[in-house]
Amino acid sequence: MNNRFGISKWKATLVLVGIIVLAISTWFTNYLAENLSENERYLVALYRDAQEKLISLNDDLEADLTFFMDITIQADNIPVIVTDLNDVIVSARAFGSEERDTNRVFLAAELESIKRNGPPPIVNPAGGYKLYYKQSQILTLMTYFPLIQLLLIGAFILVGFVGLSAAKRAQQNRVWVGMAKETAHQLGTPISAIVAWIELLKEEATDAQGEIIEELRNDVNRLEMIADRFSKIGSSPDLHPANIYEELEKGKDYMSRRASRRVEFDFPKPADQTPLTVNVNQHLFHWVLENLLRNALDAMDGQGLIKATVSEEGRYICVDISDTGSGIPQASIRKVFEPGYTTKKRGWGLGLSLAKRIIENYHSGKIFVKKSKPGEGTTFSIKLPKK
Repeated sequence: MNNRFGISKWKATLVLVGIIVLAISTWFTNYLAENLSENERYLVALYRDAQEKLISLNDDLEADLTFFMDITIQADNIPVIVTDLNDVIVSARAFGSEERDTNRVFLAAELESIKRNGPPPIVNPAGGYKLYYKQSQILTLMTYFPLIQLLLIGAFILVGFVGLSAAKRAQQNRVWVGMAKETAHQLGTPISAIVAWIELLKEEATDAQGEIIEELRNDVNRLEMIADRFSKIGSSPDLHPANIYEELEKGKDYMSRRASRRVEFDFPKPADQTPLTVNVNQHLFHWVLENLLRNALDAMDGQGLIKATVSEEGRYICVDISDTGSGIPQASIRKVFEPGYTTKKRGWGLGLSLAKRIIENYHSGKIFVKKSKPGEGTTFSIKLPKK
């Protein structure tokens, strides 16, 4: 729980930092763009004055034209169209090349664009002309910079989310795999010892005791199977073709012997169905079934109906397991597969988490809560690819 809270806090911090950086950067970029826009308009006005001065002093051989030439050069990166008072194009400059600066069709289109979206022209009624100009390339880039920055920060936050989520899943996987393998290892030694004691007892047992010993042997076989299940977590288990109806029947038979007589099981009988084949690891798939059936039994408090239905959906075979138990609150449905989540007084809350791993990681399928309503029951759905 603390680990999940810590990761959530990091995600919230990541988003908050991204928003703050974006807000400050957008404000500062807009501030610079506004100032640069004003500066460009001022430069265009200076350019107009400089051009008029150059024309008036053109015949004065002793005049120092350096200052006015400098102003003209400074404004050289701002695209300008000069028209008469009726908007007939006279000349243009700084549109990228000399060919563009003299292309009347191109300049007419640019003039219309500036009229629609650009700044208002600088008008000189006495001189009989107007100066239309558009943003310099630098100012245009600054205008789009907040959008580019938004995309970059969005990508940064997305990568951060993916990285944190991947790190969380990897950490959980290491913990569950290590715990499962250690459990299998720890079970191995006492099981071997019990098997040896059973063989020793067989030699001296009476007929009545032999039945008891046989039941002990069955329980030890069950323990061996459980240890084998744990040992397969973290490795790639072998999958083999199996009739889904037969596998459901096996899981039902095992759990029905351990359930209250007031619990009814309604499962499709394999003999009455057309076989549907899936690739499964039987030990692991039965583990999933047992988890779902055990949870259903716990939710029904000793009485009710557990029903299984099988259907085909595209390339999947779907198994729905329903109960008439207490149901799951809507707010908790998304949490049921999280490690550690449980509503029981006893238990680690790992059953459904491992079931999800078995179905999705090892069988390339899906498992989810199809529907649930408090007081009416729950339906879990398993989807397995067809063979």
